[in-house]
Amino acid sequence: MEEKLKELILKYEDNLSKLSDPEIVSNQKLLTDLNREQKNLSKIVEVAKKYLKLISDYENNKIIMRDKTMELDFRELAEEENKELDDEIPQLEEEIKFLLIPKDPNDHKDCIFELRAGTGGDEAGIFCGDLFRMYSRWADINGYKIDIISLNESERGGFKEIVFSLSGEEIYGKAKFESGVHRVQRVPDTETNGRVHTSAATVAVLPEAEEVDVEIRDEDLRIDIFRSGGKGGQNVNKVETAVRLVHIPSGIVVSCQEERSQLKNRQKAMKVLRTRLYEMELEKQVGDISSQRRSMVKSGDRSEKIRTYNFPQNRLTDHRLEGEMKNYPLREVIEGDLDPVIQNLQIAERTELLKLGNV
Repeated sequence: MEEKLKELILKYEDNLSKLSDPEIVSNQKLLTDLNREQKNLSKIVEVAKKYLKLISDYENNKIIMRDKTMELDFRELAEEENKELDDEIPQLEEEIKFLLIPKDPNDHKDCIFELRAGTGGDEAGIFCGDLFRMYSRWADINGYKIDIISLNESERGGFKEIVFSLSGEEIYGKAKFESGVHRVQRVPDTETNGRVHTSAATVAVLPEAEEVDVEIRDEDLRIDIFRSGGKGGQNVNKVETAVRLVHIPSGIVVSCQEERSQLKNRQKAMKVLRTRLYEMELEKQVGDISSQRRSMVKSGDRSEKIRTYNFPQNRLTDHRLEGEMKNYPLREVIEGDLDPVIQNLQIAERTELLKLGNV
């Protein structure tokens, strides 16, 4: 471990000198990538320097303890200090193991949410709307930016489907845990006998692909322009601003009509198309380790029930967690206080990776 930590410190210091290299400074992508790497390295480097100093102090104290020419007070002081280090060093080692776990290369990216009403009829659509409001409140609390790409409203409120992008620092690394089936248990407004109903909505969170991640050839794309429908005033149906993209090789179809500008709708639709193609490529890459992915807490299987929102008991249960970390006060979470749940999921993921030996 010591050699690995020394290598990381050297890499960090080498990168510092590169940050003043004119060739790198003039290349925005290289500069962004290097700054991101430095930010990740800085966390481990700080702890690594402290750890290496403690190891050095421990060895020096052992030399003093064995040196009979030293005064007794010095030897006893060195022995007392090493007793404290016997507790401190293992704690730092555990912290370092967590920090050394390889990060998901997509964690730094922005992401795209796809929320869809599942089983439960009108109540499922209302619940889909509640989930969108929860994510909107979470974004407001943390300073993230939400941008709606497309939506299909439900007749009784909420949404049959809503797609939106979410931007923020390391946002995919937090939001990816939301992928899966969300189940709600409550008495719907339409229920006259007070019976608790169970409904569901699916959430898919995809890392937003950059242009360099996916190449989309013009000849592989069909672009349809049409008039927007739904709410929006008199201009909605008079001007052809809505955009439908069809990626011919994959068959993926993406539509966007939320903006009054055809150009903006096309840009949003392209963002979603790139992301879905990127997700397809990622799934191919991890196909050979699918069994390992399923064992990890971050599994994005959309058929997997990950969370239950029990309104009568004011309890949110995340089924991927255990013990005291499993349950949370529902009303606080539904108002956007998602961070405690996500932080525990991140800890559980890192613990699982440690068990798998990914350090």
